[in-house]
Amino acid sequence: MDATLPGATPPARKKNKLHPKEFLLWAFMVSVFMIFAGLTSAVIVRRADGNWLEYVLPSAFWWSTAFVLFSSISLQWSVGKARRDELGQLKMGLATTLLLGTLFLLSQWLAFKQMVGVGLYLVGNPSSSFLYVITGLHGLHMLSAVVVLFVIFAQVFQYKVHSKNMLAIRLGTLYWHFLGVLWIYLYVFFQLVF
Repeated sequence: MDATLPGATPPARKKNKLHPKEFLLWAFMVSVFMIFAGLTSAVIVRRADGNWLEYVLPSAFWWSTAFVLFSSISLQWSVGKARRDELGQLKMGLATTLLLGTLFLLSQWLAFKQMVGVGLYLVGNPSSSFLYVITGLHGLHMLSAVVVLFVIFAQVFQYKVHSKNMLAIRLGTLYWHFLGVLWIYLYVFFQLVF
């Protein structure tokens, strides 16, 4: 019988075996990707039909991009600290990531305010409608990721995240990086299409 730390993830029987929660996360991320692929394809098709208003993207989107990039760096740094059981540094890294994630969400809100300020609304021209829907949907996913990271942050204080129990932070990091890459894709897409 193996002696493990309380809350520790039992060692996998096979190195290449996917944890069931990881499989579910991958399936979820594929479905999310398909939603955004469908939405961006719809933008391309609708833009070709005409009556498409072109405008400069809100400057807050640039800040959103910077926040998501730096948050991915700080979260990856945190994972390294968890692997070395440096819990103080792990807490600091997760707190930084949570702050940057919150700033990302605030910058998205500011982008919406900037759009309203220049007369671009959810209802109106399809170009602004698509922008609100796509960024709003991504923002909801980022909000869910912030909640997930907050739960992981709380688990660190309960000594449930450490070198012997990396599943939660590994899955949270995978989801965070996925949303970060998705935002970069969307930002580049917006720059090219809007």
